[in-house]
Amino acid sequence: MTDASGPTRPLGRPGQPALDRLAFERLSVAHRRALKLHCYRMMGSLNEADDLVQETFLKAWRARSQFDGRGSARGWLYSIATNSCLNAIKARASTRRILEQPGRPPSEGRATGGPAIELTWLEPYPDAELPDIADDRPGPEARYEAREAVRLAFVAAIQLLPPRQRATLLLCDVLGWSAIETAQLLGGSTASINSALQRARATLGGRQVRPPQRSRPSADEGVLLERYMRAWQANNLNGLVELLKEDAVYHMPPWREWYFGRPAIGAFLGSVWGNFAGYRAVAVGANTQPAVGVYALGRQDSKWRPHSLHVIEPTGDRIAVLTIYVPPLGPSLFAAFGLPPEPSLP
Repeated sequence: MTDASGPTRPLGRPGQPALDRLAFERLSVAHRRALKLHCYRMMGSLNEADDLVQETFLKAWRARSQFDGRGSARGWLYSIATNSCLNAIKARASTRRILEQPGRPPSEGRATGGPAIELTWLEPYPDAELPDIADDRPGPEARYEAREAVRLAFVAAIQLLPPRQRATLLLCDVLGWSAIETAQLLGGSTASINSALQRARATLGGRQVRPPQRSRPSADEGVLLERYMRAWQANNLNGLVELLKEDAVYHMPPWREWYFGRPAIGAFLGSVWGNFAGYRAVAVGANTQPAVGVYALGRQDSKWRPHSLHVIEPTGDRIAVLTIYVPPLGPSLFAAFGLPPEPSLP
């Protein structure tokens, strides 16, 4: 098994004593972030990823005597983590998280449905929690660049796959494992893995999710983010709408409504823009994309509160997809992104 830095060294030689605590702690530090990201991709949830990576290391510690050093530590841990994710997906009521309710057409005008808390929504992932992804291709078989395989749209798309196909695609096309290695981890034959991989690729291809080309943020993204934040803080709705592509898409979990096209998005934002007396924006990073935490000033009590987390999918100097996590989901994400309960005011 290989990773971005080359072959993974075994923890020891066959016949050696089981891992001691110090060796296991070093192992945990070396692989924790990568395993957490893998669990996030599988589950679509930051909170579930936290729980599952903890479960992975707990299971690994209890089973440390079974690891004899013949294989790689990385492969051993990914095996435990992947199977823990598959079991967790099987146990929960909903097998997928969404950014958009399947089959629901775009809305027009005001949103009236209220938060759909009974649905499971895809959560964003803080860039601060990402492993080192300087090497865009983690393995020789990988089809997706590491940065692009974190994007919100990619993670949303793979949630549509059956769990085993999802795991197969992540192991082969994202991490670069061979079909033989993946079959050893998931069980089954190499032919069954290749078949699952073909079906997964076909599903993503049907949704026009293909291995992307962009490998690094462009200079336009920084300028776009600054203009976006200024528009919010200056209460400039028109300036904000001008940043959208004509065919932009707007999601706002946990509300079902979503909007397509600059006029429809602008009309909706105009219907809610005056609900607060002012806004403050703080730049963060989410899913390797520009992101912003927005605080809102209450009209009645003049208090600043966390309001929403914004994830931007840029195309050049315009916004192609805007996902704004609004209350009650938005404020609950602030702590995970290192955002304080109140903004720092000038």
